[in-house]
Amino acid sequence: MKMTRSWSAVLSLVLLAGAIPSSATAQTTTYSLVAEPTDGLTSIYNLISSATKSIDMTMYELVDTKATSLLAAAAKKGVTVRVILDQNAEKSNNTTAYNYLKSNGVSVHWANPTYTYTHQKTITVDAKTSAILTLNLTSRYYSTSRDYAVITNDAADVAAIETTFNADFTNSKVTPPTGDNLAWSPTNSRTAILGIINNATTSLAMEQEELSDSQIETALENALKRGVTLTLVQENENGDYDSILTTLKGLGAKIAVYTSSTGYYIHAKVILADYGTASEKAMAGSENMTANSLNNNRELGLIFADSTALAKLETDINSDYTNGTQY
Repeated sequence: MKMTRSWSAVLSLVLLAGAIPSSATAQTTTYSLVAEPTDGLTSIYNLISSATKSIDMTMYELVDTKATSLLAAAAKKGVTVRVILDQNAEKSNNTTAYNYLKSNGVSVHWANPTYTYTHQKTITVDAKTSAILTLNLTSRYYSTSRDYAVITNDAADVAAIETTFNADFTNSKVTPPTGDNLAWSPTNSRTAILGIINNATTSLAMEQEELSDSQIETALENALKRGVTLTLVQENENGDYDSILTTLKGLGAKIAVYTSSTGYYIHAKVILADYGTASEKAMAGSENMTANSLNNNRELGLIFADSTALAKLETDINSDYTNGTQY
């Protein structure tokens, strides 16, 4: 049978559609782990500089003059730049940045005083990419602090971060959306952290600046009792966490501590669960393992399972364990 012109056109369109990838295909979600002090801040600075439309930053402490200069330069180019800075604990340290940014076209907001601290550390560019940090933008600590940042383009997570930022920028009430992978204080961070610990089946590896929350201690104890291995790298200046560390050590945990306020300092807040298995995952963010951080602060953490990022995290935790003082 002779093919009519209309059917020939349809067939051509079908063949063409099969040959050319659809623009509607969802973009690949990516995660990039930045490890301090080894990687430096280049990735963070580049993220800020890449903005063409907007930058939204929530930062507990901002004294990095390169970062503030980049924010001001972006505003000068016409990028809408908004910054939330903590005032309850860090107003004196943040005032120089506040005044500089405000005088250079940046919209700056003192964080909602309803939170004990606004301890969140997040940068979102063009409403498409977010960096979730364990570190503050405090340059004097970069060379000696163990810290991490995760840069992601997960659309649901970025949208949730922006929704919460918009509310926090005007001190409006909000229940932060959790997107695909977010853990917020004071709403769901405790549940998220306990979920990771309680669901671990083979191993847990952690780097923590502060560790005093009783529910988290109990969850770690229970994990050890059911046969989960625990490797813990803990900042323990002045023996602040001797009690919980002694208990965990007695149950078989491998623990290394760092105790110098001027040397290498564990400022990180990360958990790695079931590394090397199909259920491996990690969480990194601003949350310390304390009741105040989980119950009263504005905090943000990200749960992720990117194999490359997790491998890098596992290597760093083991390195810090080896180089620390065995508890």
